[in-house]
Amino acid sequence: MRTTIAILAGATALSLAVSPAVAQEQSRPSARDILGRVLEAVLGDEEQPEQDAAAEAVVDAVPAPTLETVLAHERRNADRARDQYRNPAATLAFFQIEPTQTVVEWGPGGGWYTRVLAPYLAQEGAYVAVNGDSDGRTYPNRNAELRAKGWTQRFRKTVAEMTGVTADQVAAYELDEVPEGLNGTADRVLIFRSMHGLWNADEADEVLGGLRKLLADEGMVGVVQHRAPANASWSDVNPARGYMRQTDIIKLFELHGFRLVSTSEVNANPRDPANWERGVWTLPPVLTTGEDDPRRDEYLAIGESDRMTLLFRKVD
Repeated sequence: MRTTIAILAGATALSLAVSPAVAQEQSRPSARDILGRVLEAVLGDEEQPEQDAAAEAVVDAVPAPTLETVLAHERRNADRARDQYRNPAATLAFFQIEPTQTVVEWGPGGGWYTRVLAPYLAQEGAYVAVNGDSDGRTYPNRNAELRAKGWTQRFRKTVAEMTGVTADQVAAYELDEVPEGLNGTADRVLIFRSMHGLWNADEADEVLGGLRKLLADEGMVGVVQHRAPANASWSDVNPARGYMRQTDIIKLFELHGFRLVSTSEVNANPRDPANWERGVWTLPPVLTTGEDDPRRDEYLAIGESDRMTLLFRKVD
């Protein structure tokens, strides 16, 4: 990571050539094949034949819902107020997400996008959640440690409860425990508002390297990240207070074997100056300064943060 920081610290404005997206190669394993591999890794060899047959029956019997249907479902009633800031339909279209793909979501957290992706992909594609390695961390107490280490099984159950998909249609792994058979199979990796956390924790190199292994040849990574002003100084954004410079993100991905395909302003918010003393959490939905802050109405009027939306392709 120190090498990455040194390179980024000395980087100047980048001149970027944006190229159009390239169609997916038809020779890749199908999403049904990938789902079978996921089930084998989760359930073990003995249950696999029966589960494979059940999975095929579900895929054949129930067509994938449209994205519009998923977004309109009542389970998203509490989420829908944030669509105006997160623009899920336009964002997933920009990332070229299809229901037949294998899609990895990094660090799904509270599950806002999970509640869209899991039901959209469950029937014809595969949804895979990946989180960081729980070993080697410092925990405030034993309960916190046990909770972190039990994330994978708990997450699969939670996704089933909040989306209606079955637990065996959801795969969840810590990055260091991803089955070898899944490497090279993902069509997309999606990273929503998490790059600052990886940067501050000095985990960006390890995580991007691991996620790159998951991607198929020509697979792509979609990134949404809180955006610092282009003229922000290095010291303004390091350590990141949620916001990062777009040029730094692009350079970081280039250093890890990715090429920028395209950028989008679909999640831009020009009302956000992105220079808050308490960082991005000053704004909704966190509003960390509290209800007594005299500027609270201002924060609510601004809405959620200004965000970059970037699409990268894995290259040799």
